[in-house]
Amino acid sequence: MTTAADSVASSPRLEVQPDAPQPLPALSLAAVLAAFRDAAPDAAPAWLKQRRQAALASAVELGFPTAKDEEWRFTPIAPLLELPLHPARPPARRLTAGEIAPFTLGLEGCRLVFVDGYFCAELSSLPAPGGDLQAVSLRAALAGNAPELEPHLARIAGGEPLIFTALNTAFFRDGALVCAAPGKAIAQPVLMLFIATADEAGAAAHVRNLIVAGARSEVKILETYVSLSGAPHVTNTVTELVLGADARVDHCKIQEENHRAIHLAAVQARQDRGSQWSSHSVSTGAQLARHQIQTVFHGENGHCLLNGLYLIGGGQLADFHTVVDHARPRCESHEFYHGILSGSARGVFNGKIFVRQDAQKTNAKQTNRNLLLSDDAVVDTKPQLEIFADDVKCTHGATVGQMDEEALFYLRSRGIGLEHARQIMIRAFASDVVDRIPLEPVRAHLNIMLTERFKDMA
Repeated sequence: MTTAADSVASSPRLEVQPDAPQPLPALSLAAVLAAFRDAAPDAAPAWLKQRRQAALASAVELGFPTAKDEEWRFTPIAPLLELPLHPARPPARRLTAGEIAPFTLGLEGCRLVFVDGYFCAELSSLPAPGGDLQAVSLRAALAGNAPELEPHLARIAGGEPLIFTALNTAFFRDGALVCAAPGKAIAQPVLMLFIATADEAGAAAHVRNLIVAGARSEVKILETYVSLSGAPHVTNTVTELVLGADARVDHCKIQEENHRAIHLAAVQARQDRGSQWSSHSVSTGAQLARHQIQTVFHGENGHCLLNGLYLIGGGQLADFHTVVDHARPRCESHEFYHGILSGSARGVFNGKIFVRQDAQKTNAKQTNRNLLLSDDAVVDTKPQLEIFADDVKCTHGATVGQMDEEALFYLRSRGIGLEHARQIMIRAFASDVVDRIPLEPVRAHLNIMLTERFKDMA
């Protein structure tokens, strides 16, 4: 497979297409807004109502993106607009513990389960009130006027001009609130499990999550999205993270919804002095998956690791947009995103690193590597640096390539069959990302899942 260090390598499959006219959308923004206004969220405090109204106005102003929008140039949303979008309804039946067991990975500790966007108390396991960890449904927290909400909810991810984030703010009904008390290390990971079961096409769930890590606290989060039906559904999710001074958060997100689903996601963090955030994103499902991952350093000596893997085939499209804003001095960021594509799949990577004028002593690295297993797979990659300081160490690079024939020949000359040799090379390519994930059950799950997918891709 092709590799390169801190350089941009092009290949015949690294394509930049000229802007092409898009057909008129089958579903207008006005129709979407009308459908979701009819199922307006429950009563909310005045401060949240104001933020919802502002978000709704922003969505109307932005409109749905087209190929003329640079941030969406390679990611057409036609599959979304072709669906008869409507709010997801409460599940028709109750799931059993056995049905969700394959998705819990045997993790012990706190668990919050949502079915079609609605919190399911009987499948969840919450910590006792008043302890080191608070974990409740967002709807319950709003009803109880939790003090953590007003300073942070719809503020961390509220300032960017992103229409799907705005729609989420306007229409979310529920999600997870997780708070680690200052100075406390939470031993067991927190599982946030979102399950889609709707059988009708176009069911859309707006999910909002807020994670607050107090100063010097430590917490691990696993956020998982799966489908139990084959219907084309929509998940529009926003996760906001607030890291206090010297806090540490390991956040792992797995998206493996059915291959007719649409997954629109934003993960945005705000990091205080000395905080450490690691983001691990794995995307294997959905017809269209768009991941917007951002962080802003609000204090010195912060550190973030953005680590991602997209494994897609057929006609799937996976899009990762990342933004790291070095707004303070002496912070470090490291990005590693790997893509494995087969069939006519399309991958998009757009990574931006901003280094502000006062952010001296910044250390930032960004790498995107892609392995194409077919002649029809395509990757559009665009790593970017915007540097306004003069005492920094910043690198970025991207590679796109196919299987290394010499390496394959070497393995086969040692008596290894062609299929097995290809699987070894694919696993080695993916392991760079998987091995960075701190949760061992997650690594084991991914290794099994990736092995099964490799059989189809090899």
